[in-house]
Amino acid sequence: MRYAKDMATDPPLWKASVSLHKRECADLAAAFELTGPQAVLIAEEPFANEATVEALYVAMPDGALLSKLAGRDVHVALLPDTDWIKLSQEGLPPVRAGRFFVYGAHDEGEVPRDAIPIRIEAGLAFGTGHHETTALCLGVLSELARRRRFANVLDLGCGTGLLAIGAAKLWRQPVVASDIDPVAVDVTRANARANGEATLVRTVIADGLASRALAARAPYDLILANILAEPLTRLAPEIAKSLARGGMLVLSGLLRWQENLVLSFYRSHGLVLRHIRRDGSWSALVLERPRVTG
Repeated sequence: MRYAKDMATDPPLWKASVSLHKRECADLAAAFELTGPQAVLIAEEPFANEATVEALYVAMPDGALLSKLAGRDVHVALLPDTDWIKLSQEGLPPVRAGRFFVYGAHDEGEVPRDAIPIRIEAGLAFGTGHHETTALCLGVLSELARRRRFANVLDLGCGTGLLAIGAAKLWRQPVVASDIDPVAVDVTRANARANGEATLVRTVIADGLASRALAARAPYDLILANILAEPLTRLAPEIAKSLARGGMLVLSGLLRWQENLVLSFYRSHGLVLRHIRRDGSWSALVLERPRVTG
């Protein structure tokens, strides 16, 4: 997924905002996710019928396109030089997804005894567990752990490293976490240390799978790719090639209407759909490379 980069040295953000009925907000927020924002938020009052969808961008967005998506005028304005990503995430409640409990420092005393805790701080990179796709992937990891163990795992597009840390905690095996963004890799490394998994989570800066370090560890018996539909389709040949016989692949960051499109790229490389998990407009696909062909 896209990363909420460090705003200390970046220019101020642009905010696109539009108010509409609460029942329409989730679908519009999902549509705005596809336009390349740093974050998408829904601001609402408990007893009001309307809410506001806000999207934050590092460059001025196409207001006409956003208005067309919304079916009404979208207001675009430049924000002052403030870390809006961090401010938007501070105070978010902890998330329970599958066997995992994802929390911030202020929630440390609230971790349930029966959960696997992962501490992720707000800001800097995508993946605090609050987005549906991240929670979907954590749920898939929990289900996979009931049936088998994985010894060679890759988290492709790691963001904060949440999924890599989760995999390390489940199977106590080395996990490779890669991202094209050096900021995300730094955040992953810091979060792995904070969660006591620095020796198991190995970070790599890479564009897709174009890295000697990633190729050296292939094939992987589990690959996690919580990115977006476009890179998922573009990277399909490389991802499929890097997956071992009998290996599992988890794809997310896609909307329900994109499921068949993404699946078509992976089925053409011999992968088989095993399960789909959905939450609202978002999906996670679980595929397998069969051990025997034909």
